[in-house]
Amino acid sequence: MTLSITRTSTRLCAAAAVALLIGACAPGDDGDDDAGSAPTAGDVATDPSELGDITLTVWDQEVREGQTEQIEALNAAFEEAYPNITIERVSRSTDDLRTTLRLALSGDDAPDVVQANNGRPEMGQYVASGLLTPLDGYAEGYEWFDRFPESVRALASYSEDGATYGEGDLYGLPQMGEIVGLYYSKSKLAALGIEPPETTDDLVAALQAAQAAGEVPIQFGNSEPWAGIHEFGFIQNQFSDADTIRNLGFGRPGSSWTSDDNVAAAEATREWVDAGYFVEGFNGVNYDSAWQAFAQGTGVFFVGGTWLVADLTSAMGDDVGFVLPPAGASGSHLVTGGISIPWAIPAKSDAKEAAAAYIDFITSSDAMTAVTEAGNLPVIEADQQTTTGLQSEVFAAWAQAGEEDLVVPYLDYATETFYDTLTVAVQNLMAGQSDPQQFLDTLEAEYSAATGS
Repeated sequence: MTLSITRTSTRLCAAAAVALLIGACAPGDDGDDDAGSAPTAGDVATDPSELGDITLTVWDQEVREGQTEQIEALNAAFEEAYPNITIERVSRSTDDLRTTLRLALSGDDAPDVVQANNGRPEMGQYVASGLLTPLDGYAEGYEWFDRFPESVRALASYSEDGATYGEGDLYGLPQMGEIVGLYYSKSKLAALGIEPPETTDDLVAALQAAQAAGEVPIQFGNSEPWAGIHEFGFIQNQFSDADTIRNLGFGRPGSSWTSDDNVAAAEATREWVDAGYFVEGFNGVNYDSAWQAFAQGTGVFFVGGTWLVADLTSAMGDDVGFVLPPAGASGSHLVTGGISIPWAIPAKSDAKEAAAAYIDFITSSDAMTAVTEAGNLPVIEADQQTTTGLQSEVFAAWAQAGEEDLVVPYLDYATETFYDTLTVAVQNLMAGQSDPQQFLDTLEAEYSAATGS
């Protein structure tokens, strides 16, 4: 695949956007640098054409419009470049991949390449169980250590026992950066005479105005409960400072969920529900239905990730805008984000060298351009791309997040089981089945037990 690369005046730096996360990844001393069963650089065959005829089974969750476009284009280009390798693609939703991947990794017929969420509940446990291949030897052979800054690599690195996050061996590579910000309908804001909100007070005033005009203030779907993590994180980012959220997100001892700022965030979440700012029945609405309803005109705002850029651009054209979360008591436009789900090699793959060649191909410079052209946000070399419309707004927000040190981690990174605890707790809080203090006590109990706080 031949792609032209041009430059835009918007200067972005993936290293800046995620470097702030390294120090918070995990406490403790240096991780285990033993590469385990991974080959050394000298053992890596970096010419896939010499590997013989291979069928490479690839499991991914690239199911949205822009995601599907870029991975199908890259798969076709890879097969064209290396006709001896056939890709057997298995595409699943994020939830389906989460529930089926462990069994697949431990089975006798494991895939050759998978996308494995880099948090402790998934990648950390897979590493601890010996289900993923350390990639350091391949990283040396393909010069990934030069291509990807440490700030990116740290977010998919673990000690051999899976206990230390952010150090040790590399277990995956991402294609994209991502942040969870605020999408809005430009026409609806214009009709209300409102500018995109800069502060929490601005946002609350906009929500009240939307409601008074008979609009749904915030479109939201939480039947797939990971969306609730993003919604609560969006609110928490307006009340807590960056260090507090990073310490909690990465499970650092000494942190607490019952601090005053978290109480304020939990109370605000309930207040927004009670005030009717969210679409009615949100716990019974799935994520895709929610953003599609927003795109079709139901809702002034939608809290969502940059993985929706291509879909929302197709559906809304120039009517959709994107900004970082408003600044509240935190004083900053803190934004949840990091890297997209990394590509990893199962320990039981019988085609590891071809798998590494594939990962190298889909994370190359040309691949970053393909990622951009499909409407996505590349994790590296974003400054070498040309963008327009919504994508330009997203790239500008990503640049601001890097320059101003605004990125904070997903909250479910904290412990091996925190995803399950947090998703249920958020659903219960927003459904009125628990009050803010009960919500925080639930999180504190698991967090303190896991971290010894």
